[in-house]
Amino acid sequence: METMCAQKTHQDLEAKISPPQSLGSFEMGRNDVNVVCTYGKIAVWFGRKVPDYIIAQVLIGISKVDPSTVHEFEIICDFDEITEYESKGYILVSYGKTAGGYRVNYSIPFSNKKALFHLSRFVLEELQKGEVRKDFYWNGSDCDIQRLYKEFSNNIDSWELKAINYKTEPQTNR
Repeated sequence: METMCAQKTHQDLEAKISPPQSLGSFEMGRNDVNVVCTYGKIAVWFGRKVPDYIIAQVLIGISKVDPSTVHEFEIICDFDEITEYESKGYILVSYGKTAGGYRVNYSIPFSNKKALFHLSRFVLEELQKGEVRKDFYWNGSDCDIQRLYKEFSNNIDSWELKAINYKTEPQTNR
């Protein structure tokens, strides 16, 4: 069955993602990074030993497919640090006084290369303490998920499809 996507991917993938079934989740990755896509969220796990260039390729790949993707995070910091984060391309969502400083919520837009660069540095710093999980919010469709898979498999060595779960089926792997 033919998909409605403008950009065609290889037939193996098209056979797996095709109407009338709609995706529940799509899992892909390699041994040091795992990506699970749903319509509203891209959940990424980075293993401790993931190279910095792979982190960058994942973030840049997502931004190419859907630049409206965002990452939201909360931090407690001093008042003067709030503008430091804004200078990195982060968008201030809200802040309020709390014990130990200010509780600040930011949105990191994937359309901003500077913000993505700082997000990748932040992930690298966190990896020194252990594995890292990040949720990115997007409005991805079946076509966007296919484009993301193609983007990663074309640019990241050893990238593979791990599991596809459809909304109409019980959750099963492969």
